[in-house]
Amino acid sequence: MSHLLLAHQLLAAACPDPTTLGTYQPFGQQLLQSDGSACPGAINTALNSGDTAWVLASSALVLLMTPALAFFYGGMVRVKHVLGMLMQNFAAIAIVSVTWVIVGFTWAFGGTNAFLGDLHFFGLQNINDVVPTLGSFQTTPTMAIVAFQLTFAIITPALITGSTADRWKFGAFVAFVTAWSILIYAPVAHWVFDGYGWLNRSLIPSSGGHFFAEDFAGGTVVHINAGAAGLAMALVLGKRKGWPKENMRGHNIPFVLLGAGLLWFGWFGFNAGSALAANNLASYAWMNTNTATATALIGWIVAEKFRYGKSTALGAASGAVAGLVAITPCAGWVSPIGSLFIGFIAGFVCAWAVSLKSKVGVDDSLDVVGVHFVGGWVGTILVGFFSTKGTNPAGNDGVFYGGGGKWGGWSLVLHQIMAAGAVTIFSFVGTIIIAKVIGLVMKTRVSEDAEIEGLDTAIHGESAYEFGPVGGGGSYIASSSRESVDA
Repeated sequence: MSHLLLAHQLLAAACPDPTTLGTYQPFGQQLLQSDGSACPGAINTALNSGDTAWVLASSALVLLMTPALAFFYGGMVRVKHVLGMLMQNFAAIAIVSVTWVIVGFTWAFGGTNAFLGDLHFFGLQNINDVVPTLGSFQTTPTMAIVAFQLTFAIITPALITGSTADRWKFGAFVAFVTAWSILIYAPVAHWVFDGYGWLNRSLIPSSGGHFFAEDFAGGTVVHINAGAAGLAMALVLGKRKGWPKENMRGHNIPFVLLGAGLLWFGWFGFNAGSALAANNLASYAWMNTNTATATALIGWIVAEKFRYGKSTALGAASGAVAGLVAITPCAGWVSPIGSLFIGFIAGFVCAWAVSLKSKVGVDDSLDVVGVHFVGGWVGTILVGFFSTKGTNPAGNDGVFYGGGGKWGGWSLVLHQIMAAGAVTIFSFVGTIIIAKVIGLVMKTRVSEDAEIEGLDTAIHGESAYEFGPVGGGGSYIASSSRESVDA
């Protein structure tokens, strides 16, 4: 244990005035009265090495999910755009890693305001203080919480790139992710993940410790948020040239399956890590995650079989991701039996949803809306039916478990719909505003010539594959397109 933590383990014969302690108190502090009980107003915490190890390991698992997403998306685009897709996802890692340190974390998890955090942790200052929403339940250093939540903030804007494949200008994308991660993601994270947030409310005295809406690991914060933003950007950028008449099938289905497999692997950190402890709840979240993913895969390929007479590898990968999305808000609230139904419903519904884009004329290129937005809504609503205190005593019993009153049963279903709706509207409108403002100072869509040539060579001056007698790849190509100059 560090000297800093030891310095805060104090045994006080006379406790300090509770009004002087404040919202922020040092992690590892033990302010005790002479009889060994906690001093009034003290936020006493203790480091748990097992919990810390699990949170840090989960952080690494979730960080891996963004490169996994890059391969998942990369395999679904045409060969001339694959590096463009990978570049956007890797750029998201770099950009959000910076914005999160400066202001993202403090706006998401600082203070006790209902709508936005304060600046106490600006630039990761005062990082040895306890996160207010965790209080005396915090068992890991605050820096570990910063690292874990960073990985969520990274993958959320990366998900949007699936709606905008093949046509988003790289410079405009960089500007967008910078602004969106601060102005959209951080406030939504505060609303839902923070106990003082207006969609969470579990730490507001009038709630009596009840959650207004339950979102265990980001069904609203990550998936509905990214899905609504993806829909907005697909509308702002317009359709790909030639869509839907031209064949735009993915060039590498093994890449898609590799990406899906790594997403499945990383998602155990995403959901089970959200317990923020190595405990029984994390075990439930792990098992629920795997179970729902399995049944969603089955649901998707069954839907394909009914509609097309064949079950596809792409469908299996998409079904798995749909299950991962839907179980995200449910993982720490439902039973394994509940997760069986949640996954299958999500797989079947999302398989149907992705078929609608050509009918409504929205070029959601890689089905972010159909899988993440719809899957996020499905999972968020189903929490209201399958939530059970048998899995998590801190939650509310849903409709199928006899819940009722102000917080459970149909009230919980309504709260889930309200939370999903609020995030949808905020993200959709906010995304359009950000995109339009960026469009005032730079072009947001690549030129027609660059789109035809391919983003790999036109913008990045590289090709993913070199097909020749010797082999090799990734070589620099001098593009004839002006996009190589003003990317």
